[in-house]
Amino acid sequence: MKEQIIALLQKVRPALQADGGDVEFVDFNEGTGVVTVKLKGACGSCPMATMTLKNGIERYLKEAIPQITSVEKI
Repeated sequence: MKEQIIALLQKVRPALQADGGDVEFVDFNEGTGVVTVKLKGACGSCPMATMTLKNGIERYLKEAIPQITSVEKI
């Protein structure tokens, strides 16, 4: 499952990197379905980061992997 999540994140990284940011996979809790990521670069301090995380990354991952319940940042 982790490999699948990392592969999906690789597909969204270019869009984040184009704006000076990035996303890094940290963990996946199979019991709760929560993916933990670290937002880096411009995404780490961007006021729109939560919207990007929830409406972009989380939605994309949940559509691809129904077991994912949430994506949280550290």
